[in-house]
Amino acid sequence: MTQMEQAKKGKITSEMEDVARNEDVDIQKIIRGLSNGRIVIPKNINGECSPCAIGEGLTTKINANIGSSSEKEDISQEIEKALVAVQYGAHAVMDLSTGPDLNEVRKAILGAIDVPIGTVPIYEAGVAACARDGAVVDMDEDDMFQAIENQAKEGVDFMTIHCGINKDTVNKLRKSERLMGIVSRGGAFLAAWIMQNQQENPLYQNYEYLLEIAYEYDITLSLGDGLRPGCLSDATDIPQIQELITLGQLVQRARDADVQCMVEGPGHVPLDQIVANMKIQKTICKGAPFYVLGPIVTDMAPGYDHITSAIGGAIAASSGADFLCYVTPAEHLAIPGIEEVKEGVIASKIAAQAADISLGIKSAWENEKKMSNARKNFAWEEQFNLAFDSEKPKKYRKECPVKEEDMCSMCGEYCALRLVKDDL
Repeated sequence: MTQMEQAKKGKITSEMEDVARNEDVDIQKIIRGLSNGRIVIPKNINGECSPCAIGEGLTTKINANIGSSSEKEDISQEIEKALVAVQYGAHAVMDLSTGPDLNEVRKAILGAIDVPIGTVPIYEAGVAACARDGAVVDMDEDDMFQAIENQAKEGVDFMTIHCGINKDTVNKLRKSERLMGIVSRGGAFLAAWIMQNQQENPLYQNYEYLLEIAYEYDITLSLGDGLRPGCLSDATDIPQIQELITLGQLVQRARDADVQCMVEGPGHVPLDQIVANMKIQKTICKGAPFYVLGPIVTDMAPGYDHITSAIGGAIAASSGADFLCYVTPAEHLAIPGIEEVKEGVIASKIAAQAADISLGIKSAWENEKKMSNARKNFAWEEQFNLAFDSEKPKKYRKECPVKEEDMCSMCGEYCALRLVKDDL
């Protein structure tokens, strides 16, 4: 049985107990959330990851994307990226590999870390078809579902599946005034396939079969936003919303089948539209956990998109998003390296913490108070240990040494805290 089905029957699993303890919430809250689909615990029955809960009323979670491409494939480096992502606080990792050895990369990552692992199976199907027949559009329905089942058997915990793209949405997209078209790689695979073959998206048409596979392995479906906006000019347009409406219908069908699911969202969104996007999704998709990329709030900062996405992520998470997909400084430019992965995770951690504070999450406030006390008492090591990145603050302090511990080189003996510490 899936976690959702057991929750509906009032059965408490070890995974439910673990996440309730980790979140410091009553286990009945977890059971209610799983039962009504507002919380998910991505954990394949064949997997061995430490369980993590995503959804309403819980701490904001972070995902880190890694993976190889046809231009650069180094399995050892992808493993190191995964380890670094987890070290700095990623709650889940997605392998987005499209290189020739993508299956080996995925298996290596599955064996290296103990957080939930996500994938996009259409990549495997498309890459295999391209190698076999010469083009992604040559994949067939069997390729698509075989990739899903293969990865389920291996222990993948959640999968991005682009079920919301169908013939109708593709036709309307072609008539739209969208500036950048489709920027989702998986979405583009399927849209191209639909146009080339003049057939319905098999993942949409045969959704019941997909649900059977997901149920068997307790895969959490992450319903992909194939028509997410790729620039601010395309945000909250008709194709994006139409796909979201389709996803809302698919959410209900998943719940009826006792399959856990969450919904993916934009993308590139202006600051003033983020709150509305969160409310629209939560309404249309009946409170399903919302998994957002960023959102990126300006297109003018290549090389700094970990910052643009952290700004958007903080607003998104404070207004309904449950799961933030990190963005690295290399976004839109190159495969991220180790340092870019680290920076991306930390930027998302900052966004998540800021949001959790605004939502009154107990653990977030406790950590803030610990840091405040450490700063008040000039407890430098405690500050470093509490920080999302302990090495950078240590480096700054070491580079500007001072004569006494109760000061820093910015204010020196004129430190405000030092001047009044005996009087306040």
